[in-house]
Amino acid sequence: MKFKEKLKSDKFLITAELFPPRGIDISSFLRRSRCLSGIVDAVNVTDNQRASMRVGSLAMSKILLEHMIEPILQITTRDKNRIALQSELLSANVLGIDNVLLLSGDHPNIGEYIGAKAVYDLDTIQLIKTARLLETGIDLAGKTLCGNPKFCVGAVINPSAQPVDLQVLMFEKKAKAGAEFFQTQAIFDVNIYMDFLKKIKKFNVKVLPGVILIKSPKFIQFLRSLAGVNIPQKIEDRICSASNPLDEGIKICSETINALRSCADGVHIMAIGTEEYIPEIIKNSMGMSFFI
Repeated sequence: MKFKEKLKSDKFLITAELFPPRGIDISSFLRRSRCLSGIVDAVNVTDNQRASMRVGSLAMSKILLEHMIEPILQITTRDKNRIALQSELLSANVLGIDNVLLLSGDHPNIGEYIGAKAVYDLDTIQLIKTARLLETGIDLAGKTLCGNPKFCVGAVINPSAQPVDLQVLMFEKKAKAGAEFFQTQAIFDVNIYMDFLKKIKKFNVKVLPGVILIKSPKFIQFLRSLAGVNIPQKIEDRICSASNPLDEGIKICSETINALRSCADGVHIMAIGTEEYIPEIIKNSMGMSFFI
């Protein structure tokens, strides 16, 4: 069953995330992807995350597909104009990739390329509408396409960001534009997520809250530098006082997923280079029966 079909089921969905390499050696990417094979429902491939140059997400999504792992291609509006964005969407479909997560992307001023020009020709909502327009066989210039692509369109939202009403408004606009699933920024306080759910319950759209594996006290400081990430003091205290911070991080991640099982449609796990621990996290939170 493909990811798009699973979205219509009652299955508790699990997605994960991989970032492409900075050069052409993809051995680490393949090793990390093997840890996820048969464990998660689909794998996001990031698009030059943190405004850092890497191999294109389209190429690495195709490689995942060749290794029997269903990819979710991330496409940001930061680096491409409307011509290139439409071309990328069509190219993905030609290669057999129909899951796309459409987002704005981090601004270049936070990465290594401070002087790089951000494009943002379309915003995220316009890009979602563009994907749906292409499905009708028409492009943004009004030209008829040779063949109609089909997409499973996702978007992002941050339930922890303030003001929360703005996040609810963005959720509504993206859902109405055609997003059929959402992934969120990291959730550490399940109560905050549950409050957010009450505000969006009228929309029949699957939402996969994000969970991040915290590896060390230093990693907490990195997470605090990310927009919209709120780490409760009790989480930081547990990591900083633990004799093995990574083990404690795995435990926290598992506990969060277990708590989310009662209210969420699934989870999106971000291990950021330590994907080998994702099977353990899932086992701890879902039980051995999940693997049978």
